[in-house]
Amino acid sequence: MFTGWVIFFFVLGAVLGSFINMLSDRLPANKSIVTPGSVCDACGKRLGAAELIPVFSYIFLKGRCRSCGAKIPARALWVEIATASLFALFYVIIGPSAELAISLVYLCVFITLFVIDLEKGLILNVIIYPCMLLALALSPLYLQSDGILANLSSSFFGGLSGFGLFLLIYIASRGGIGEGDIKMAGFIGLVCGFPNIFVAIFTGIVLGGLAAAALMLSGKRRKGQTIPFGPFLAVGAVTAMLFGSQIMDWYLGLA
Repeated sequence: MFTGWVIFFFVLGAVLGSFINMLSDRLPANKSIVTPGSVCDACGKRLGAAELIPVFSYIFLKGRCRSCGAKIPARALWVEIATASLFALFYVIIGPSAELAISLVYLCVFITLFVIDLEKGLILNVIIYPCMLLALALSPLYLQSDGILANLSSSFFGGLSGFGLFLLIYIASRGGIGEGDIKMAGFIGLVCGFPNIFVAIFTGIVLGGLAAAALMLSGKRRKGQTIPFGPFLAVGAVTAMLFGSQIMDWYLGLA
């Protein structure tokens, strides 16, 4: 039974990964996410059912449109695989519960933010603002202070800490980070709570620094060029959701 549920959540994640790909294409372009149906971006032909099977359709079609032969971005594949794998991991760690369902919603949001900011350098208000309200509305449902999701007080102080810290960095650096990063840090704090927001931020900073160093050493970025920070915050948020309490306990145990 356990294995069956793991497979179920893997498949569900792959399906929703396909939906995330669509959101990542249409939301930055201010296009409807309802109509038209899935089409090839190159030739405009509506995709058939066989072309919409997550992961397998990309592999069978060898990453190209069946009608015109245009190349399908590799992102379509890795987002589906990553979402599927994370859905299965969340199920294994959290188990069947309402908290799992809500956590998976937030996971989809973080993956969408990751993709859009990585490709477009944008953290969209149309995503952030509704999700901040959702996190605030749902936080009173969690009574424990050490769960995957933050309760009301933890959510409030987490959101305030994330937003306030990044606002101070924004002011001190005179716009050295994007305004979207400030809002995203606030949203992550509302989801992960206090003090797990600092796990998310620290993870994001470390990963961002390593990526920047790697890009500079490889010559793909020059000194002074910026890279989107949202994707690293998104990874930090997922890390804090799954392991934030354990990481904080480990860190405090070192003191």
